[in-house]
Amino acid sequence: MHRPSQLMGDGWAVRRLSGDDWQRHRAVRLAMLLDQPDAYGSTFAREEAFDEATRRQRLEHPVLLAESDAGLPLGAATLYRPDESHDPEIVAMWVAGHARGRGIADALVQACVDLAGARRDAVVRLHVMRDNSRAVAFYERAGFAFDGSAGDVDGCDRMSRHLPG
Repeated sequence: MHRPSQLMGDGWAVRRLSGDDWQRHRAVRLAMLLDQPDAYGSTFAREEAFDEATRRQRLEHPVLLAESDAGLPLGAATLYRPDESHDPEIVAMWVAGHARGRGIADALVQACVDLAGARRDAVVRLHVMRDNSRAVAFYERAGFAFDGSAGDVDGCDRMSRHLPG
């Protein structure tokens, strides 16, 4: 069952997945890992083996899905926070190759920022490879800036966007 959409484009919308969407999330996550295997801190083989309980647990963090009116997944992003002492971070950002250039990444990032703002968070963070000029330019247009913190992989740095408060 689909929940009300948060943001809409021409023929697509963004919605937050619930625990009952665990199979949908599994399919999208595996597609992400096949499409861009080096972009995420996991592997297809590892995540293919996750059970239902693990999938449902992962959906405790807001997972946003962009999908066509026909239900085709177009992109996804997660607003992850390991605990309340950490700032939220956009992770697992993905837009399907055939759907790029349609504003889907913008809508996913904005949905994450809106969720963080609704929770009265002061900042949203993310990590990006510095040599991924397309991603860096996108995040800069979305209001993020490098904040001087390095990621846990060579060439990966953190960007932050401060929210009005």
